[in-house]
Amino acid sequence: MGKVYAAILAGGSGTRMGNPDKPKQFWLMADRPVLVHTVEKFCMVDAISQIIVLPPENWLNQTVDIIQNYLPQFADRIAVVAGGAERNDTIMNAIAHIEATAGLEDDDIIVTHDAVRPFVSFRIIEDNIAAAREYGACDTVIPATDTIVHSADGKVITDIPVRSEYYQGQTPQSFNALRLKALFQELAESDRAVLTDACKILVLKGEPVALVQGDVANMKLTYTNDMRIARAMIEGEGEDA
Repeated sequence: MGKVYAAILAGGSGTRMGNPDKPKQFWLMADRPVLVHTVEKFCMVDAISQIIVLPPENWLNQTVDIIQNYLPQFADRIAVVAGGAERNDTIMNAIAHIEATAGLEDDDIIVTHDAVRPFVSFRIIEDNIAAAREYGACDTVIPATDTIVHSADGKVITDIPVRSEYYQGQTPQSFNALRLKALFQELAESDRAVLTDACKILVLKGEPVALVQGDVANMKLTYTNDMRIARAMIEGEGEDA
């Protein structure tokens, strides 16, 4: 059975948080950067051989320092590698790192996750590993709770699809690493710029992508109010303990 790797995608900017100088994954939450909360979850999963953290290149040194300061006990399982220009480029950088340092086997799995989703559960991670092994790829989703409105021009409604057939995507998204790399390399340069979601690459190629049940708590920290909610959730966890 192949190895399992985690790629923590930390290349986002902090623009929508109102702080373009510090990406949101480096904001403090309960006295630790958001990134640390996220990476620690994956460090606690024994099935994962290595966690690859992929920040913007200009945050590479700071990220190394953060890992050494906050997670020294896991330092031997964590690698910090510069992310790419786009999301899929960042994933390919992670796969390239695996190939260069350990070699890539046919059954190796890569679990890709947003650095700014610090509340991912161990159950979700483990379900991703199992589904990726069985199907070759999977996406974490939750059922759509609001009515979905489709508008082709952004002005009037084109369609209102059946809500029960629609889901909201989260992460992790997990893949057979060699298969994902091969499909990505088949894309034309113009397609690579458009297909920013790795699962869509497989869907367009007719490859099966399994659904893994997500959780509303597995929220993505995008706006300032999200950080307020996250800090309250962390405080609540402390009180429960």
